[in-house]
Amino acid sequence: MAAEPAPVQIIHPRDVVLAPTGGLSVRRTLPDRHRSLIGAWCFLDHFGPEDPAVHGGMRVAPHPHTSLQTVTWLFSGHVEHRDSLGTRMVVRPGQLNLMTAGRGINHSEYSTPDSPVLHGVQLWTALPAAARLGDPRFDHFEPEPFGIGDHRLSVFLGTLAGASSPVGTFSPLVGAEIVLGEGDLTLAVEPTWEYGLLVDSGAISVDGETIADNELGFLAPGRDRLVLRRESAGPRPTRIVLIGGAPFGEQIIMWWNFIGRTHTEVVNYQANWQAAIGRSDGNGTNPRQFGPITAATGGEPPIPAPPLPPVHLRPRG
Repeated sequence: MAAEPAPVQIIHPRDVVLAPTGGLSVRRTLPDRHRSLIGAWCFLDHFGPEDPAVHGGMRVAPHPHTSLQTVTWLFSGHVEHRDSLGTRMVVRPGQLNLMTAGRGINHSEYSTPDSPVLHGVQLWTALPAAARLGDPRFDHFEPEPFGIGDHRLSVFLGTLAGASSPVGTFSPLVGAEIVLGEGDLTLAVEPTWEYGLLVDSGAISVDGETIADNELGFLAPGRDRLVLRRESAGPRPTRIVLIGGAPFGEQIIMWWNFIGRTHTEVVNYQANWQAAIGRSDGNGTNPRQFGPITAATGGEPPIPAPPLPPVHLRPRG
């Protein structure tokens, strides 16, 4: 007889101001002190709805990344992405912006002047050892939404319910937006994978267990299907962001905007970024790691790396 799957683990969000000078506030559920990874997913920010005219919107000056992919998915609003590859792309609702940092990249993100209410998620995936120092790249994709009964799905990464995204990942992953209607939605899933369900508004149940708005429910391996139901309505459609993947199987160090494997590696990333933006103490070994500094939409200077903590950074995951 198969063992009963583990209960849903509820991860509560914490509020974080996105830019060091203030601005957009986000609700962060990954990483959490009890959960670092869901598959290769290692970071999840949930923001809005927020009126850019009132709160300033998203204003994130050039900053670096290593050994990860950034995933931007909006429910409403417009955000312009610029990066050191020369990419300039406005992402709109129902479109995916995916940036692969590889060995190093820098980018900026700003709400456009005509952006309506800003609302969405930004996530990161950790790159596995074999791919983490590869070439940076950028992908943009608009999946075709489809219905299952009264429910509506958009699969932006991986495969779910017979729909697949052509955008490449470096470990087995899935990412999708689901808007629940009336009745149950049953989805076949990989029993060896981990899954996360972020609820944007209202409350849902999965296999009879409740997840409230702004919470992330973690589902350990052991299920071959998910039965989702809208339990109570919120001020907006009952929307879920589903993420999942095979257990990552590697430990990582995630500090500021960097993912590395050792303390020394992250120290070098910090020094290289400081050297690249002209704030170095002379210890940068490769100031060209992150490419040309991206021109910020608002003209702000690049964001300097914070001081490293006075402790040895330890891997987790």
